[in-house]
Amino acid sequence: MSNTTLKEQLTAEMKACMKAKDKQRLVVIRSLLAAIKQIEVDERTTVDDAGVLAIIDKAMKQRRDSHQQFLDADRPDLAEQEAYEMTVIKDFMPEALTEDEINALIDAAMTESGAASMQDMGKVMGLLKPKMQGRADMAVVSKLIKSKLG
Repeated sequence: MSNTTLKEQLTAEMKACMKAKDKQRLVVIRSLLAAIKQIEVDERTTVDDAGVLAIIDKAMKQRRDSHQQFLDADRPDLAEQEAYEMTVIKDFMPEALTEDEINALIDAAMTESGAASMQDMGKVMGLLKPKMQGRADMAVVSKLIKSKLG
């Protein structure tokens, strides 16, 4: 990655999809750009890469949840659309952390925060979230921390 921002990458991808007439992918890219624009308008600010990553991560989580709900409701057609959208979103997310990397980051955060019990869970999550945003499923990370603290 050069020094183009995530937002610039999304905008470039939107233009490429328009030229290629890739309507299905274009819808997903536009939804991400709309989510970014919404926050920028609501908060009268410009979202930086960390903010864009948080928005993309949230979009991924929403697709993951919807995908599961559609599978549970026996709607494979809708589940398939959510799965496709997740593959598009994944293109803009940083490389996922390995299980070993996640455990190492958790251990380091626990040491740094002096976490000893469940009351310290928030401190540990606070240290980890910026380092892991978009690179790990925070629900899984939360379970790992609980098992280490419990």
